[in-house]
Amino acid sequence: MNKKTNSGKKNIVQTLKKTWKSFSFSLPIIFSVLLVVAFLQSIIPQEFYNKIFTGNIILDPFIGAALGSISLGNPIVSYVIAAGLLKSGVSIVAITAFIVSWVSVGIVQLPAESYYFGKRFALIRNITSFIGAILIGIVINFIF
Repeated sequence: MNKKTNSGKKNIVQTLKKTWKSFSFSLPIIFSVLLVVAFLQSIIPQEFYNKIFTGNIILDPFIGAALGSISLGNPIVSYVIAAGLLKSGVSIVAITAFIVSWVSVGIVQLPAESYYFGKRFALIRNITSFIGAILIGIVINFIF
């Protein structure tokens, strides 16, 4: 019994070390995104978002998904980005499509994905993810 207790404590300590390592790796990323979002909010006027995102239930998620597709994102910081966009007056439909495509569509990594998994697979996966991001954005509109 004592060996199991020591083994359990050892596993907890190892898990806590791994968690801390993961958290300490993510913290600079989150902090830098917060800085970039704050900077962009201060230099990009509110009217810019109002021109791009018009409130159209079909066009807004398409634009959001397109912008998210050409960006490279980390799911951890998506909440920070979403909060900044929401604060700027962007609709939840566009934000949802942006975030979903940001983490699931990868134009930037498409060449590497094509190399490892094949061009056909990479294209179909990215196109399907792009369409899915738009549809999820539209569905969110009806949920909220």
